[in-house]
Amino acid sequence: MAAPKFVSALTQQIGHEFAAHQQYVAIATYYDALTMPQMAALFYQQALEERDHAMMMVQYLLDADEDVVIPGVETPASGYDDVVAPVQVALDQEKRVTEQINELTSIARDEKDFASDQFMQWFIKEQVEEVAKMTDLLAVVTRSKDDLEAIEDWVAREETGEADDPTAPAVAGA
Repeated sequence: MAAPKFVSALTQQIGHEFAAHQQYVAIATYYDALTMPQMAALFYQQALEERDHAMMMVQYLLDADEDVVIPGVETPASGYDDVVAPVQVALDQEKRVTEQINELTSIARDEKDFASDQFMQWFIKEQVEEVAKMTDLLAVVTRSKDDLEAIEDWVAREETGEADDPTAPAVAGA
């Protein structure tokens, strides 16, 4: 069994991950409407990753024989002023999630819940990658905000997708 305080915090994080999923769908549809298929695809893929993160957390709770509660989420931001704004939203979200993941790890350690601490290690590594990815994307989109084709070309060239990580936690339902 996981520490009750960790279970409570992880349940909240499941909601945060599903909210991130919804936010990325909203961003993807914004770029889709602008006929920016590379940016849309990038954010649709990000949405799937966030959904999988939530489902990894669900599977962990199931494996720990804990009750699983799926929190509701707020409506995501949409209707952006320009092509830079959604990427800034994404970067801010990734930074916020990093803080949440670090807090979860801290709770696990404070509660001497070593299995939960170990479970969180993959997410720490993942957040370093996600913040770096969105930081780079923000720089490119800011620099090329008046040249949508340059943004699309960069994404097509640089965002080749990620290989499956064999160290990733199991995804519930997969």
